[in-house]
Amino acid sequence: MKVGLKSVPECRYPAEPPFYPSESYPELLMRGRSAQVNAVYDAVRETFHLLGYDASHRGTAAWNPLGWLIRPGETVFIKPNMIAHKHALRDDWEYVITHGSVIRAVVDYVYIALQGRGRIQIGDGPQTDSKWDLITERMGLDAVRKLYAEQKQFEIELIDLRDEHWIEQDGIYTDRIKLKGDPAGKSLFDLGANSMFAEFDGRDKIYYGAYYDVDETNRHHSGGKHEYEVSNSPLAADVFINIPKLKTHKKCGLTVNLKSLVGINANKNCLPHYIIGSPETGGDQFDKLRARGRLENTLVLSVKRRLLKNSRAVQTAARRLKKLAYRIFGGTEEVVRSGNWHGNDTVWRMCLDLNRILLYGRPGGKFVGDPKKFFSLVDGIVAMEGNGPVAGDSRPAGLIIAGDNPVAVDAVCARLMGFDENKLPLVRRAFDAHELPLMDGDITVVSSEGKWSGDYRKWQKNELLNFRPHFGWTGHVELE
Repeated sequence: MKVGLKSVPECRYPAEPPFYPSESYPELLMRGRSAQVNAVYDAVRETFHLLGYDASHRGTAAWNPLGWLIRPGETVFIKPNMIAHKHALRDDWEYVITHGSVIRAVVDYVYIALQGRGRIQIGDGPQTDSKWDLITERMGLDAVRKLYAEQKQFEIELIDLRDEHWIEQDGIYTDRIKLKGDPAGKSLFDLGANSMFAEFDGRDKIYYGAYYDVDETNRHHSGGKHEYEVSNSPLAADVFINIPKLKTHKKCGLTVNLKSLVGINANKNCLPHYIIGSPETGGDQFDKLRARGRLENTLVLSVKRRLLKNSRAVQTAARRLKKLAYRIFGGTEEVVRSGNWHGNDTVWRMCLDLNRILLYGRPGGKFVGDPKKFFSLVDGIVAMEGNGPVAGDSRPAGLIIAGDNPVAVDAVCARLMGFDENKLPLVRRAFDAHELPLMDGDITVVSSEGKWSGDYRKWQKNELLNFRPHFGWTGHVELE
């Protein structure tokens, strides 16, 4: 399998949507050019060249680099990383979510492949407390959508896959507002013995999901049953294109393709995020068994059960208690809790389950033998290191990475970041033999940089970007 890698020395995004290209390339169908250099557009195009897509027509008006993937009349679902409208601690956003200039370039080549016939859907399920309208505004997606409507009378559909928006105050969810969700609805899947959690069956694990209702999460993952509710639009699409951001992650080391599929889930409380307890008690919530952790759980789980009753008095008390708890037990960005460390044995399993559902699942909860057509193009122009995925630091990397297999692309990304992919269960276990395989074959990198070509496993540490991991992973994921 080929992975393409283009280096972009400028490490800058164009400022003005809809992010016109600055060159008059012969194959382009959209009018308009930027007076300023759009190095991002050029990099996406050059990555297609590196991968050898439609090489016989390169440099001509007939060049159709995604024609091998997309046929006229098909539906293409494009999933950027739209996790949040801003950084967790400040109003920055360019290194938190996929930049709209990367999406615009991909959309142009999808449209060429469709020959104007078919559907383009752009969607994700952001964090439940994120502001969808602000995300799409900052990404420039409304401007891209308007451009296509005016020039081609072609509708690009923007879809917020969430069923609910949660109102958060002082770290406590105080309201749950119903949203339209995916207009195509959702499907319930039971992976059963094909789930990565099947290895835990019969071990009395208590999973914590995304909300205070612990019982709901465990109803979906018990008795040999491992259920997920997934949005139908990504499942029904003929082609799925992932455009993730290159970032570190507190629960699984990095987030590129494999982790990003949390965004297609329709009920985030079906997603186990950690197992309550420490390794000594069979959990991975904390890194060690401490009296402080037991006390924290006793207090916090008791409060969370009470919060399910939606009492304003309880919410007010919980907001005050959370501030006090952070002073006593330490903040989440300072101490290991909630599975935010290298010993998290839960999230990677959930992510691989979701990837199998995307590739082999279809609306109605059924599985098929042939995987969905897939392509990934990673926005690594300005990446994130440290306390990712929403509280890390900007890391200009100047990279576009692309390929037709999520595992292959993530393995290459991990190595570029200076991580040993074999120390990342999310990546290592994705290579496992399985009834619903995620990866089969060797990986070859074709790159604009000679040092990053060929066999990625032979790259030298001093030639890599050597990202700073999340503090819970420091010393446990780096390439030696």
